[in-house]
Amino acid sequence: MREAFVATTTALLDEDPRTALVLADISASSFTEAHRRHPDRVLNVGIREQLMAGVGGGLALTGMRPYLHSYAPFLIDRAYEQIKLDFAHQDVGAVLVSIGGSYDAAAEGYTHQSPGDVALLDTLDGWTVHVPGHRDEVPGLLRDAARHDDRVYVRLSVQENRRAHLDGANLRVLRRGGPLVVAVGPMLDPVLEATEGMDVTVAYTNTPRPLDTDGLRVLAEAEVIVVEPYLAGTSARLVSEALNGLPHRSLHLGAGRTEVRRYGHWRDHARAHGLDPAGLRRSISEFLG
Repeated sequence: MREAFVATTTALLDEDPRTALVLADISASSFTEAHRRHPDRVLNVGIREQLMAGVGGGLALTGMRPYLHSYAPFLIDRAYEQIKLDFAHQDVGAVLVSIGGSYDAAAEGYTHQSPGDVALLDTLDGWTVHVPGHRDEVPGLLRDAARHDDRVYVRLSVQENRRAHLDGANLRVLRRGGPLVVAVGPMLDPVLEATEGMDVTVAYTNTPRPLDTDGLRVLAEAEVIVVEPYLAGTSARLVSEALNGLPHRSLHLGAGRTEVRRYGHWRDHARAHGLDPAGLRRSISEFLG
């Protein structure tokens, strides 16, 4: 996904004079040639993520379309105040593109993990959040974001599904059955494996914000299960509001709040949080009885 981001953003810089890229050292070497061709629109501010957000907000005020990039904890957690003020308060847009996700960089420790990034953006108004499940979904999402001036967050990950679903903005049904299981981004393949042989409907989205509430109301039965690759319960409020007035109970699976202190590999962390197929099957089976 990271390579798809580099290739697509480099192409956008060549094609659209409105596109700008602001970096804070992360991935800077991948944009060396783009910087050579567009030194006024490819800016590396060094290891100063708050400044990166401020520069991005300033570029947006001039009519540019800035893309900002770093690890999720640096891009969202560390620069949250600047995101709140320089984008939301000034009512300008940007495209924030993160890597690392919840625990992709597990070997780097908790400094490089951000399970709460989407929850943080949920405290602000007007953010579209894309969580691609495959590298081939990334170019279209980035190019779509270049065509407007809204605030967009694209959350890239190492984990990905075996195949792309380019029509994943709304809930896309991949298996029909009983209770609804919604898989966000790279959680689709683990969910499909976990629910093999179970009487459930599995739907996929790579755009959890705005959540496809109309689709949710059509597909939901008495039980709804949401599986997200970030903090468990991040979408609970939106699901509850969408199903208001409909008798239902819900289960929200995702990264837990307890820190996994043994670094390991991202697969170890997925297993520890119950987001591997075996853990998901256990939780879903217990919930559905």
